[in-house]
Amino acid sequence: MTSDAVRRVQSGSPWEESFGFARAVAAGDRVVVGGTTSFKGPVLYGEGDPYEQAKVAFTSAVEAIGEFGLDVASVIRTRMYLTHVRDVDAVGRAHKEFFDGVRPVSTLLVVEGFVDPRILVEVELEAYRGAVDS
Repeated sequence: MTSDAVRRVQSGSPWEESFGFARAVAAGDRVVVGGTTSFKGPVLYGEGDPYEQAKVAFTSAVEAIGEFGLDVASVIRTRMYLTHVRDVDAVGRAHKEFFDGVRPVSTLLVVEGFVDPRILVEVELEAYRGAVDS
């Protein structure tokens, strides 16, 4: 079921098609971006480097809200999922580079793993578009 008030954006991830999900969904004044990794097509960027994976994942997530005319300044919530507690500082540093001036609410979780064991970081974000029409 679709609605004129809800708009979806795909990123081309193979999992979007096989699992049936969108990279980002705008509904009302919110835009949410689902779990985003450092995969771009079949290539994992920053393999073995949590800082680089976080930077690539945040870049992709911000590009997704860009499809709705938004940017980092619109971000109100971030979530970071890591496979190792040792990577907290590296991922936190990447987060700060993107969001220090915005200061969204944030959650960081350590999880058992991801669908590909080379993934060290997955991020989500939520943005507020207020009176902006897409």
